[in-house]
Formats: sequence, structure tokens, C-alpha cells
Amino acid sequence: MTIAEVSKKYDISQDTLRYYERIGLIPPVPRTKSGIRNYDEASCGWVELMKCMRKAGVQIEALIEYVDLFQQGDATLEARKNILVDQRDQLISRMEEMQESLDRLNQKIENYDRDMRKAEEHLRNLEEKRQGA
Repeated sequence: MTIAEVSKKYDISQDTLRYYERIGLIPPVPRTKSGIRNYDEASCGWVELMKCMRKAGVQIEALIEYVDLFQQGDATLEARKNILVDQRDQLISRMEEMQESLDRLNQKIENYDRDMRKAEEHLRNLEEKRQGA
């Protein structure tokens, strides 16, 4: 697949794809004889994995290290797993923080609705008094 096709398929800009390859976030993409990137199934798999990991907030540095270790072979299996476990733990922590923020926001909204009803009722009473006077 061409870079344009991969860009469209995974909804990632061509510049981002080039950047990911340049910094080692995805292994070097095979090229045609004329030097044009020719994404194969493995390259697309890496693009898909990195898009998923970045969307989850996994740090670029951790992913670069993961790819580097992957390219070193099976002797790095445990180290790669440790990277993923660490990133998962960080994601869980961020999710817990986000849940706390969401809970607090929901509480504020509930209080706002309750307080608005009181304020509206007070205004209604004032209006009724004014009309009655």
C-alpha cells in the first residue's frame, strides 16, 4: 500500500506516518526500487498498533523502546511485557483520575440544577408578589 492509502485507511496524516517511521515508532517501511514506501501487512500492523497505543495515551518514548526491543528478538520478551504492564498501570491511574473528575463534574451539575430550581422558584415568587401588589 502507498503512504496515501495507509493514511486514508488508518486516518493518520502522511506526515505523522513519516514521523513515526523516522523516530522509530514503527520499523522501517519496505520501499519500492524507486524508494517509495510500500506498506506491507506487517507495516500496517505496526501503524494500527501505534495508533491504538497513542490513542490510549501510551508515551512515545515507551513505544520507541518497545519497537527497539522487538527488533532485538525474543530475548526481550519480558522487557517488552514490562513496558506494556507499566503503561497499562499508568493508563489505569489516569482513568481513575478522570473518573474522579467526571464524578465531581456530575455532582456540580446536579447541584447546579438543584440551585437553579431554587433560584427560579424564588424569582417566580417575587414575580407573583409584584403582580399581586
